[in-house]
Amino acid sequence: MTLTLSQTQLPPSTHEFADVIHRLEAGGSMLPDTPENLMQIIGIYKAYAVPMDFYWRDLLYIAERVFLNPLPAFKYFLPQEYLDLHNHYAGDDADLRIWRGEATAHPELLAFMEKGELKQKLPKLFHHLWHDRVNMEFAEACMRAMFWHRGMGGQFDPYLDSEEYKANADRAIRAYFRGNPVMLGLYQLFPDMFLEQVRELSYYANLGLFWEVMAPVFFEMSDLYDEGKLTTVPEAMNFLVNGIFAIAGRPIYHHVYIQGECYEIIPKSKGFMWLYEAALPYVEAVFYRTSPFRGTKSYNAQAKQVPLDQKEFHYGILYADVFPVGSAGIPPTLLMQDMLHFLPPYLLDYYQQYCRGEDDMLIQLGITFQRSMYNVTSAVIQALRTALLYPLDDPNPRHLMANRKFFESQLDRFKRPEARLRDIQSQDYR
Repeated sequence: MTLTLSQTQLPPSTHEFADVIHRLEAGGSMLPDTPENLMQIIGIYKAYAVPMDFYWRDLLYIAERVFLNPLPAFKYFLPQEYLDLHNHYAGDDADLRIWRGEATAHPELLAFMEKGELKQKLPKLFHHLWHDRVNMEFAEACMRAMFWHRGMGGQFDPYLDSEEYKANADRAIRAYFRGNPVMLGLYQLFPDMFLEQVRELSYYANLGLFWEVMAPVFFEMSDLYDEGKLTTVPEAMNFLVNGIFAIAGRPIYHHVYIQGECYEIIPKSKGFMWLYEAALPYVEAVFYRTSPFRGTKSYNAQAKQVPLDQKEFHYGILYADVFPVGSAGIPPTLLMQDMLHFLPPYLLDYYQQYCRGEDDMLIQLGITFQRSMYNVTSAVIQALRTALLYPLDDPNPRHLMANRKFFESQLDRFKRPEARLRDIQSQDYR
């Protein structure tokens, strides 16, 4: 019905990506609706959700417990308390049960943490030094992208510069270094340095609370696909759209626990919400912008190898040339390595069919991840259209034209030659 209305009431789009725009107008995704695409994105959502279950827990642990430890050598060593921490969107006591599974750390994650790639139960420190672990460096790179690309809407980021925030941070800093005259002396000498570190830790909390939602969303999508209840790419996209609206208002906050006392650096009472303060800034900073992989571009002003305006940065996964370079920058090699451990059997079989040996699997996995993030971005675009504009089957042609202009403006960002929107239209993009 939607497609018919759009076709009869509007002339065809003349945009470079007219076919994609017409698909969005029909309630579809930027990613073509094929069984192969659906299989790939659902499989990669599952493979992503397992390490994400570690990421969000460790991000909160660093923000809430490690805090300003000057030598955080063990910040990636999650205590049992955080492995047992209940996800607010899974388990019997969930605020809103998105995933039907357990609220504590995922069994596949716990199994990997115990034996790693080596498949041997060795001391945790050995696995860590051998780099046989979940790569939290990737999660921190995403957090730093959000922190660097500040000012992307919402009230969370401006609050970090407010006098109220500074006062809250000051109380926490003084409490954390109570009885440590050296660190308190340094704080007196360099207060802005400590405050900036607390701001960064607030972004640790922000991203941790964002991913706490996304992990059960992806787990549930995987289960529904296995049960035959997700059968098309638009259905997968719409599940994400519905999820975005269902948890849009979850609070974003930053609490620090020092000697059994809670210090509210960003209180829940501020009313900062998941959609505007975490989800949209994350998509903008990580999917679109991020920053060039170190060593590939010069930040020197005279070299002019990166845009003068941060808004013009285009180094995220939607633009990445997926080739493993051993960095948490672009492309996200460390995430690809993490996901490799948790691929569902059907996706592993697919890669074995199309890969040029095992070394090629990370590249293929990264391309699948790229496809899946175009579907997530489609969900964000459709959610914004729902919130800001008109239904897809609106009978008013002017309203449909407003929707079209919105879609066209969103897809203008993919006119750059680096964008992979053209590539993902073909199944041969491997």
